[in-house]
Amino acid sequence: MSDSFDQAPDAGWSQGSTVSFSGADASESSGIHSLGSAEQQHKTGGLILQQEPLRSSKTVPLGTGNAEHLQQARIPSGSQDKVSVPDSGLEMAEPQVAVAPVAMSKLSVKAPEFYPSGYNQNFNQNFADSSFDDGYDGYLTLAEYVQDFLNHLTEQPGCFETEIEQFAETLNGWVTADETLQELVELVYQQATSVPNFSYMGARLCNYLSHHLTVSPQSGNFRQLLLQRCQTEYENRDEAAKGDDATRKQFHAFVLFLAELYLNLEIKGTKGRVTRAEILQEGLRELLNVLFSNPVDNNLICAVKLLKLTGSVLEDAWKEKGKNDMEEIIQRIENVVLDANCSR
Repeated sequence: MSDSFDQAPDAGWSQGSTVSFSGADASESSGIHSLGSAEQQHKTGGLILQQEPLRSSKTVPLGTGNAEHLQQARIPSGSQDKVSVPDSGLEMAEPQVAVAPVAMSKLSVKAPEFYPSGYNQNFNQNFADSSFDDGYDGYLTLAEYVQDFLNHLTEQPGCFETEIEQFAETLNGWVTADETLQELVELVYQQATSVPNFSYMGARLCNYLSHHLTVSPQSGNFRQLLLQRCQTEYENRDEAAKGDDATRKQFHAFVLFLAELYLNLEIKGTKGRVTRAEILQEGLRELLNVLFSNPVDNNLICAVKLLKLTGSVLEDAWKEKGKNDMEEIIQRIENVVLDANCSR
């Protein structure tokens, strides 16, 4: 495999050809307390009164037995507020009802709107108010504008769908030459390969821009320049896989970003069919070989992450072509487990 990447990103692959990237209620029972014991005695003039325990009117309604008891005790049946004895004038205390405390909420409908830490409240408004006549709403350079949006996506990836269209429209008014397009590609690439967990979002962003940016200078459109930038990193794969920890870490970030590009970058093929860039498929195959050929721990971890991310898609694509590349990769893994001086 040579290091020349000049064919179109959606071009096919054949043996010996070059790899090119430029293509709950309890109110009734909870507060009632019984008064005294079940049998409370009152001695008045030799008369002993026995009072039954209070009952809930819903569970045990007043019946004949209750009426007889009230008559014996000379208690008016219509009195429900208190129990009295006419001979002595003694009264029984009213039942005490305990009222459960009410939890008072401190929330207010007038409270200010909550924003998570790091959220730029004025960012959406900046995009809505952006104007080509006032320096893009205060942004002095393209790099400032693009980097602000990339940081915004990093902190709030959920805003991609609602803000990407406005972002692309603004870029179409700003990116009008080869130099600015190259600068845009480099900004997106650096964010996708240097910020943890941004590779997926970066790949989605690249796919959108590749279809919605109108500028297409002589040096190539956004997608072509992006794949050329990836080619530059790809050509240093052998040295990077053998480098120090910092070099390998940067290389691994590139590998995973390329995997996300393979899954998300859409190529319009013949008859309007949307396909993946086959040249990225071949590039990922070669990157797996490089990682397994230098079986230190972090290289192997990167290879496993790559297979977890794209393995099923790669296998299906290879099977369609009658290739047994996945079987060869599995064999390489078994050999590494047996022979390499790596962590178990």
